Amino acid sequence: MSETSDKLEIELVEEPAADLLRVLFDYKPLSGEDVRKLREGLNTEPVLTVRLAECLSRLNPWLDAEGVRRAMANVTRIAAVDTMEANEKAHTALSYGVTVAHADNGRRQDRTVRFFDFDDASANLFEFARQVPIRGSRQDILPDMIIYVNGLPLAVIECKSPALADPMGDALRQFRRYEGRDEFSGLGCPRLFETAQISIALARDVAKYGTTQTPARYWAEWKDPYPFTLDSLASQLGRTPTGQDILLAGLLAPTNLLDLVRNFVMFETIDGRRVKKLARYQQFVAVGRAIDRIRTAVDPKKRGGVIHHTQGSGKSLTMVFLATKLRRLPEAENPTLVIVTDRTDLDDQISAQFKRSGFPNPIQASSGEALREALSSGAGKTVLTTVHKFHSAVPKRSSTISDDPNVFIMVDEAHRTQYGALAARMRAGLPNACMLAFTGTPIDKKDRSTKEVFGDYLHRYLIDQAVKDGATVPIYYEMRDPRLRIHDGRELEQEVRSKFPELTDDEIEKLKRGMRLQEKLAGSKVRIDTIAADILEHYRTTIEPNGFKAQIVTISRDIAVTYIETLRRLGAPECALIMSGSNNDSARLQAYHLSKKDRDDRIARFKKPNDPLKFLVVCDMLLTGFDAPVEQVLYLDAPLREHTLLQAIARVNRTADGKSYGLVVDYWGDNRRITAALDLFSEEDGVLNALRPFTEKVQLLESRHRAAMRLFEGIDRNDEEVCVELLEADDVRAKFELDFQRFSEAMDMILPDPKALEEPYASDLKWLSRLRAVAGRRYRDERFDARPYGAKVGEIITKHLSAEGVEQLLAPRDILDPAFKQHLDSLKTADAKAAEIEHAIKHEIHVHRDQNPAAYASLWEQVEKIVNERREARVSAASALARLQEIADSVAGVRSGRSQTGQGLSGTAGAILPFITGVSEFEGSSDAATDVAKSLEDFAAVVDWQHKEDVQRQMRRSIKERLRLIGMDAASIEAVTAKVMDVARARLAR
Repeated sequence: MSETSDKLEIELVEEPAADLLRVLFDYKPLSGEDVRKLREGLNTEPVLTVRLAECLSRLNPWLDAEGVRRAMANVTRIAAVDTMEANEKAHTALSYGVTVAHADNGRRQDRTVRFFDFDDASANLFEFARQVPIRGSRQDILPDMIIYVNGLPLAVIECKSPALADPMGDALRQFRRYEGRDEFSGLGCPRLFETAQISIALARDVAKYGTTQTPARYWAEWKDPYPFTLDSLASQLGRTPTGQDILLAGLLAPTNLLDLVRNFVMFETIDGRRVKKLARYQQFVAVGRAIDRIRTAVDPKKRGGVIHHTQGSGKSLTMVFLATKLRRLPEAENPTLVIVTDRTDLDDQISAQFKRSGFPNPIQASSGEALREALSSGAGKTVLTTVHKFHSAVPKRSSTISDDPNVFIMVDEAHRTQYGALAARMRAGLPNACMLAFTGTPIDKKDRSTKEVFGDYLHRYLIDQAVKDGATVPIYYEMRDPRLRIHDGRELEQEVRSKFPELTDDEIEKLKRGMRLQEKLAGSKVRIDTIAADILEHYRTTIEPNGFKAQIVTISRDIAVTYIETLRRLGAPECALIMSGSNNDSARLQAYHLSKKDRDDRIARFKKPNDPLKFLVVCDMLLTGFDAPVEQVLYLDAPLREHTLLQAIARVNRTADGKSYGLVVDYWGDNRRITAALDLFSEEDGVLNALRPFTEKVQLLESRHRAAMRLFEGIDRNDEEVCVELLEADDVRAKFELDFQRFSEAMDMILPDPKALEEPYASDLKWLSRLRAVAGRRYRDERFDARPYGAKVGEIITKHLSAEGVEQLLAPRDILDPAFKQHLDSLKTADAKAAEIEHAIKHEIHVHRDQNPAAYASLWEQVEKIVNERREARVSAASALARLQEIADSVAGVRSGRSQTGQGLSGTAGAILPFITGVSEFEGSSDAATDVAKSLEDFAAVVDWQHKEDVQRQMRRSIKERLRLIGMDAASIEAVTAKVMDVARARLAR
């Protein structure tokens, strides 16, 4: 190092670090002579043995000299095969203490010796020394600073001049030499790192930390001086904090340092190698805030909260750290910990994380009965389960498992399943538990009760911050479109009709509506062939040369099978299909069923960088909680949305050597989906202001329950036949359906509060649901089932498709780049405008079609025709845009109720006229529609008419009388009346 760099290092880095420790945290500086005396002149000894002996005697006043000697040997003379094993043994001793024999009144008994007072940081001695020489096996090392607590070196600091080209690289190289590893094998002093828990590199504006043998890419910055704020730290320092100020304040504040050593260090075995992990700042802060709220909440029900840490940033480890600290929390009084997920694979993953981390005795509940047994047989257990097991663990509202307040429930991905009856059973079984929610994706406005149920945010660590910190890699998004063309459209229609001559015209129309045509097109052979070839070319040129792997997400399991077969036929690298299965699957699907062992084996192989398995094809599995750093690209051919889309694309954001980004290649090609998903990141929390008070929700539930059950007052509910006969009349059944839906909606508002499980609500809803199903089967025509015709129609459609290659609609862009979002929002091409207009028209139709069903149905057909032409036949975007604009211009007229029959009626009359003329061209149809509309509008003047059966009965009578006057037959009158009443409810309800 040059003299100038050496001077800058001391003045700009080392001196400010020493001043901060001394002034801010009262660390005592030690001179070289002090260090020599405190380690008895032994330059080979990293521990200040004299100081350690003094502190052991003070912290353990019952300990004699021999006991002190034995306790010290546990951290100064460690028998181990390597530094990592020695460090782990030392950490166990420091965290839990060591056991030594003790004689009390002539009786020998073992007692635990503690090295620190973890409860009172001021009872410990915090010191630091600069330029301490320590003799290694072949040469001395001279760390810039060593942090001692009670004589034990817990942190080693290396300072570098900020003027250097790569100060962090130089510092990390120095640590490798100190540890005597890699290119410096045999040259360092590994003994220093047997007790050292934190390694710190400082260069003023930038500072990073690691721990024993941390690879360079895992060294990280510490960006939160918690419990200081940045403002309060600046006030204490009298200047703007630098990067090294923030790191030192966050890591080496006495309380924080002891907390980190005790609760935030973890050892795991990964690929046969022992690895040490130390918490990142977001994990430490989140756990600290959770513990603070648990300790200080006045209302026990307000002890919980939400931790939102973006996927890939170590959320599972945060749960382990929180569980570890709860175990030691005096206020928790030997807590019971319940870790809840909503998927079996996530349950397995988190269970494996707890076991890998050495967490004591985690129990993975195998069934609801096992769950209940584990939670009811004494406190102090850690139980991992899926939320579904609470169904049998809590069979009814009164089946409380434990009403102890020292039960802590940690729910993973809380926004997905924590609002239904299963979650209500969980709360009923553990009514006084503290609820802590973890989520990897944002809570958006439509997520109606995450924070209402769990509490406010405890901590947020967002995706952009994770990328800045290097905790995850940036994700790039690319949109591609397989250019399909449908030819001989008229022949296609004729072929469908000729293949199924037994079907009526009405059934043919139902067949087309029920065919899930989008999926049929997505799974066509020509389309899959085209995309698979494109995927292989892209993978071989862009991903494979870097040594990374790929995942393909499909819309269905059938299509997933088509992909795997196509890839293999095209000579792809080794690939595997991972999907769920059932006994009812077709022979084609069952041929790809895997046992759990085989599935786990393939997943494990995929995660290994050198294994030849390069592709995973999935449909419904491995979209959440799947951690594979070797995966760099996700090929998306499914219409995933919002949270599910965010969770899927986060599969590629894990860090790995040589991986600078993750990539999503979207073949579904819809910029609106990715825009909506990204919008979640900027959602505000104002939705909570619109939530109904709980008491109001209960009142609503009670009133809607009464309304739904009123029809059956005085009736023997056990006599199902009598109850079903009550629903024979169309109007009665329509009223019953409305009341049932409103009652069900009110139940959904209450869930997951256990109030929803109280009698008679849950049992009555179940009874009404069954009655509704029985009446529906008895009194309604059997629905046309399109499924038996599906495969044949799919074949016909496929025969009429061709592909013109794959077009790149959007070049790869960073999804967090503001310019990317602006690009999506401001696409000005004719194609983008057409998509926007199409979306707007469809939304209009969806929202308002009940008000004018015939008119909106006509619009829908026109839009579908143009969309199919634009997307499948690739007609010019400008042409499609012009025609869509014409339809958009007509929407205003339809919104006013103008009839599509050309007879000039508008409003309610125009909306109901097509139902009358649709039966037959009755003379006076227009006059009849006008008369019916006027009559309905008069009745609708009655307040809340839609909830008053007597008024609705009069309305139906009025409609039928007018229809009889124009000569309509009785069967048609019933059908038309029902449709007209639907229009009235949509248009005239107040």
